[in-house]
Amino acid sequence: MKHWFITTDGSLKGRWKNAFENVAPSDPETILQSAQPNDLVWLSTTVEHWPQLVPLIVAEGAVAVVLSYAPDDREALRALDLGARGYVHTLAAPEVFKQVALVVSNQGVWVGQELLAKVLGGSFKALQQRNQGGSFQHSEYLDLLTERERGVALAVARGATNKEVARQLDITERTVKAHLSAIFKKLAVRDRLQLILKLAPIAEQLSS
Repeated sequence: MKHWFITTDGSLKGRWKNAFENVAPSDPETILQSAQPNDLVWLSTTVEHWPQLVPLIVAEGAVAVVLSYAPDDREALRALDLGARGYVHTLAAPEVFKQVALVVSNQGVWVGQELLAKVLGGSFKALQQRNQGGSFQHSEYLDLLTERERGVALAVARGATNKEVARQLDITERTVKAHLSAIFKKLAVRDRLQLILKLAPIAEQLSS
C-alpha cells in the first residue's frame, strides 16, 4: 500500500514522511494514472476541483482521505458523500495520520468523534421518525440478508469491529469481510458508516 498526497503546499512533505515511509507527493494526473487499488490518496481542499477528484480516485480503487486546514462539518459530509473514507485536519500530528490510515484501510470511516456523534445522532432520530411514520420498516432491509449476514450487519451497526464480530459469531475475520462485501451490495451501501446509518434504528430496537 502506497500513500499519495495531493496539495498546493510543498512544505508539508516532511510532516508526511514523519507519518509514512512509503509516501509520494504528486499531481492529480500522475496519481490517477499510477495509484493502485487500496493505495491511500490524501487530497487537500486547497487543490482546485478537489470535489471532482474524489470520485475519480475512488473509481481507480484507491482510498481517498480529504485534508482541510479549517475542518467543517458540512464539508466533511460532502467529502464522505463523494466517496472519501476520511476527513482530517491537514496539520494533524503524524500519529493521527497513522490512525486514520489504519481505520480507512480496514473499511472504516474517519471524520472525528464529535462529527461522527452528530451524524449518527441526527440520522438515528430522522430514521426513527420515518420508521414510526410507517413509510418504511427497517426490517425489510434485514429480509434481504441471510441469517449469518444479518448477525454481522447488526453487530457492525452497533459499532463492533471486524475482530469483535468474528469473536461474537465464532467465525474468522476473513469471513466477516466476505459477509460485509455481500451486505454492502445487497443493501446498496458504500461502507460501514452508511450501513450504520441504515441499520442503527433496528439494531438499537433489537438490543433494547
